[in-house]
Amino acid sequence: MIAILDYGSGNLRSAQRAFATSGQEIILTSDIDICLEAQGLVVPGVGAFEACMKGIDNISAADLIRKRRVLERPTLGICIGMQILFSDGLEHGVHKGIGMWQGEVSKIDAPILPHMGWNTVEAPEGSQLFAGIENESFYFVHSYAAKKSVGIKQAWTTHGERFLSAVEDEYLSATQFHPEKSGEAGLALIKNWTKTL
Repeated sequence: MIAILDYGSGNLRSAQRAFATSGQEIILTSDIDICLEAQGLVVPGVGAFEACMKGIDNISAADLIRKRRVLERPTLGICIGMQILFSDGLEHGVHKGIGMWQGEVSKIDAPILPHMGWNTVEAPEGSQLFAGIENESFYFVHSYAAKKSVGIKQAWTTHGERFLSAVEDEYLSATQFHPEKSGEAGLALIKNWTKTL
């Protein structure tokens, strides 16, 4: 069973539909115990870093994500759900993230923001997430991103400057783009992730 964390932010219904194509049972929930026990946890996110962290703090989900890593249970962050896994977000001030990875999420240096639409990804060699879809494009909607390498494997995208578009770090993975809005390539990435559960 895959739990999609409902903390007041994210494309929950579109995520639910996309992850259901994997053949797994999908549940939308804010119940911490269910999320802790789930085979996989998805942390979606839409909007601003600070607002998403308030939602996370309101249901004490930061500890949940930390515990899942200790228990070796896979978690996938999407968009702002990736950004809040870092220690700091610089959107409209300085805000503390969950701190799974050290580093800051800052504004992209690009002539046009938000970075919205399809873009390519430089997938890392031996990636589980991008297996079979190494040369595909994915759908992005964001103005902020992490720019320093973290985790075991990193994927990169360029829009004005190079930024992290995905991280694979044992039981913790994340994508800056929206796989649930990325057509067949996004569904393939979701299925690749569910194979790790």
